[in-house]
Amino acid sequence: MLAIFLKTLPFFALIGLGYWAGRTRFFSEEATAYLTKFVFYFALSAMLFRFAANLSLAEVLNWRLMGAYLMGSCVIYGLATSMAMLRKQDVATAAVEAQCATIGNVGFLGVPMLTLLMGPEAIGPVMLVLAVDLIVFSSLIVILITGSRDGRMNLAILRTVAAGLIRNPMIVAISLGFVWSALALPIPAPVNEFLAILGGAATPGALFAIGASLASKSAERVQVAVWLSFAKLVLHPLFVAIAVLWILPIDPYSASVVIAAAALPVAGNVYMLAQHYGVAPHRVSAAILFSTVASIATVSLVIAWVSQF
Repeated sequence: MLAIFLKTLPFFALIGLGYWAGRTRFFSEEATAYLTKFVFYFALSAMLFRFAANLSLAEVLNWRLMGAYLMGSCVIYGLATSMAMLRKQDVATAAVEAQCATIGNVGFLGVPMLTLLMGPEAIGPVMLVLAVDLIVFSSLIVILITGSRDGRMNLAILRTVAAGLIRNPMIVAISLGFVWSALALPIPAPVNEFLAILGGAATPGALFAIGASLASKSAERVQVAVWLSFAKLVLHPLFVAIAVLWILPIDPYSASVVIAAAALPVAGNVYMLAQHYGVAPHRVSAAILFSTVASIATVSLVIAWVSQF
């Protein structure tokens, strides 16, 4: 456990450095926004494309893994939605809370950390988890919020969902990478070096941006935020573990990666969606803050546990 904690510590130290920079205003909110945009559109996209282009889609694509992860995630999504409804929350707020309990920071934190801690082979399962989160749950929240406001489903909602997927650079990078791999096209050496250098900025840039963005987060709706953090850090990996180990068992290594990915703290893009639609941004902000701080311990515990597989 101590060895795993010491390995994860540098990642969270980078987050802490970013938090200090944001808290002391050395790094302004505007600077944080631009750094996040650089990582999201350029560095992380270069990393994901390079990873995907060097993978074999036939070897990586695992429908059983995706089904098991989706099954475990749907359980926690339903549980969080039910808890919100019991507190008399509307559909839009329940959807946002369920998103907090289900969507982890796989892109900014999981891709760099899990591939370094669990080996380069982890990138395949991690990208499948990322694909499920981006395609299924990011679409679902838009459908639920927009549909609840309009009172019905219509083609405009589906167009909004489709446009959001097409404009998401992570989805585009992964898709283009797999197309490149399927065509068996070699990456020219100068292009590969360019992608390696640009993608190398993703890990420190993403972690620093996470910390800097946390500096502006508020701790309102504390009880709800604590519940959502517990659901994300403990219940989500627990339900995913049940799914990938017993209900739809997959190979032990892939199972360990998927469970570790499920244990990651609440993703920052949940706050972006909540703010965009004006639905419970403060409780999402607090959930991101609490879950990220608590994950310093919980992620180490989960990775130490799954490493025994």
